[in-house]
Amino acid sequence: MIIGPALLFCPGDRPDRYAKAADRADSVIIDLEDAVAPADKPAAREALIASMLDPERVIVRVNPSTTEFHAADLAALAQTAYRTVMLPKAERQADLDGLGDYDVIALCETPIGVRDVDALAADPRVAALTWGAEDLVAAIGGFTSRTADGRFGQLAQYARSRVLVAAAAAGKPAYDTVHTDLADDDGLREEASEAAAAGFRGAMCLHPRQVAILREAYRPDAAAVEWARGVLETAASASGGVFAYNGQMIDEPLLRQARRITEAAGTTG
Repeated sequence: MIIGPALLFCPGDRPDRYAKAADRADSVIIDLEDAVAPADKPAAREALIASMLDPERVIVRVNPSTTEFHAADLAALAQTAYRTVMLPKAERQADLDGLGDYDVIALCETPIGVRDVDALAADPRVAALTWGAEDLVAAIGGFTSRTADGRFGQLAQYARSRVLVAAAAAGKPAYDTVHTDLADDDGLREEASEAAAAGFRGAMCLHPRQVAILREAYRPDAAAVEWARGVLETAASASGGVFAYNGQMIDEPLLRQARRITEAAGTTG
């Protein structure tokens, strides 16, 4: 399954955009939830059934398990070849019932979902995790997820880190949330670069123009790749567990970082 680094949302009731979104991004998220009004959800499900995109590059965001729309979404999904599901407002393992045949991306965007993310991450039905800032703030009763300069506030930073650490502890990838200011290229670039450095494997996005920025941010720069390759080449001939490379002492944690850099360079290059 090809997921990242750029996961582009596409409204489920706009099948005319499905192929374009899939062509622009690494994966397309066909959205049956927030992007589709209740009256249009039946048409969106029919469009999903009729679509014929590469299943390896399609994620379907269904409606939350607590809603009246969830069962119909799963019935439509069963008539397709798509096998990766994004479950919004994921909170408890019981929310995953009925999704045993799918790779689930758990979207943690409620107070309970963030608080209990460890149990979700450990569930074998969950293949990856992500988080949502705006729904979380709304559920708590806050005003905004960001500070005046456009950066995440403390609450959002906590949730973001919480989900990333829980995913890593379970040996699963985590994907960052959307940057909603479509005109803020510099902010998106800074946010994505920081997320990539921290260990996120990619991010969701709302517009095709954000894809190139995400790909660039998640691709290690030439200096990092050169360092990583030099470290790994030196490690292959080193006699002990710790060795020196260009005046730097290299141990297992740095070796793991070097491996991750070369992996990211290969998957995003």
